[in-house]
Amino acid sequence: MSGKVGFVSLGCPKALVDSERILTQLRAEGYSVVPSYDEADVVVVNTCGFITPAVEESLGAISEALEHNGKVIVTGCLGERPDEIMARHPSVLAVTGHADVDGVMAAVHETLPPDDSPFTSLVPPQGVKLTPRHYSYLKIAEGCNHKCAFCIIPQMRGLQVSRDAGDVLYEAYRLVASGTKELLVIAQDSSAYGSDIAHRESEFQGRQVGAHLVPLVTQLADMGVWVRLHYVYPYPHVRELIPLMAEGKLLPYLDVPLQHASPKVLKAMRRPGGAKSHLETIRSWREIAPDLAIRSTFIVGFPGETEDDFGHLLDFLGEARLERVGAFTYSEVPGAVANGFDDQVPEEVKRERFERLMTAQQEISLQISSGKVGRELEVIVDSYGDLPGEVVGRTKADAPGIDGTVLATGDGTTKIGDIVKVKITGATAYDLSGEVVGQVAWRPNVLTMA
Repeated sequence: MSGKVGFVSLGCPKALVDSERILTQLRAEGYSVVPSYDEADVVVVNTCGFITPAVEESLGAISEALEHNGKVIVTGCLGERPDEIMARHPSVLAVTGHADVDGVMAAVHETLPPDDSPFTSLVPPQGVKLTPRHYSYLKIAEGCNHKCAFCIIPQMRGLQVSRDAGDVLYEAYRLVASGTKELLVIAQDSSAYGSDIAHRESEFQGRQVGAHLVPLVTQLADMGVWVRLHYVYPYPHVRELIPLMAEGKLLPYLDVPLQHASPKVLKAMRRPGGAKSHLETIRSWREIAPDLAIRSTFIVGFPGETEDDFGHLLDFLGEARLERVGAFTYSEVPGAVANGFDDQVPEEVKRERFERLMTAQQEISLQISSGKVGRELEVIVDSYGDLPGEVVGRTKADAPGIDGTVLATGDGTTKIGDIVKVKITGATAYDLSGEVVGQVAWRPNVLTMA
């Protein structure tokens, strides 16, 4: 073996995919990945640098790795600001940027020269995964072309670079063939997928598929697994996907990062749309797929946000009745345009508005959840509960790690990765409970696709 590497993965699902690619390359070159600092010859920390709390978490993780091991390589979004890392932790061995597999491997080689034997490790066809076998993140593009005033993703990750559709689809095929039952499609802006490469066509199983969200998702839906879409901007062509949800081919779920509802605040954020246009779009989607669950995130306390602006946001939430909502108080990000804006909102006002928003949304979420009591819902099982026969899973309206869960009692035969029918008997604002009443047959189409 070439040596033992410890690995710490922080940040969003896009960073998790980067971690999987690095780990796959480590395994392919014969390195073993170990679960503790004590066992590792070197530790790789994949960082997040999007907002101030994430930066501090990343710097803290680097500090912990240095304290317990001493040999640390830093990569990821915060790695795009190496001076900030070296100022706090000058003893790190190397710093590389996001998705820099080659840079990480070069740094590992410096510390742990690779074994010359190509037979030291076998890597599964789907590569090394950090998620359970039954679900996988599928990254379709890197970077972002938007110029939001609060964000530095384009500076850290660059402008959008889309993958060819054939490349994405073949990866999805391998994942499904190896047992993945849920594909979570991610990009910084999934709706803009392929725009940077003129939506060019590429080959998938003998036919040409364009690099555009609609044909790509249509092909993924034909694989016979759950397909969940994240970070979807409400572009007009998204409407073409809603019939697939109504037909049961695509999960009736959209993660749409709206950020605010006040036209004035959205303009200052350099974001498109407003409450009126967003509500019209949401209504048109739900007319086609009434069970559509929409997740969104909002920033409270953006510079210049007045009580009237915040009232617009509360009114919007009351009308939109979004199933899943996350909120953050605005914090400065080094390099973001909004840092220099006038009328910064005091921290105590941000916190008070955040509490009011979450209280209002919890009432909406509880009403929506309570309406599911008595229904039978399909649930994908992620883990076992504390009591015999209990399992914890998610409905089609719930993404892993960010949405609600279902605690269900069964006869003890249900396994992690199963898709079961659960009769819902209880509800809170975020989670459901119930009883397993049946098994859902899973028949992926990948093994029979032409």
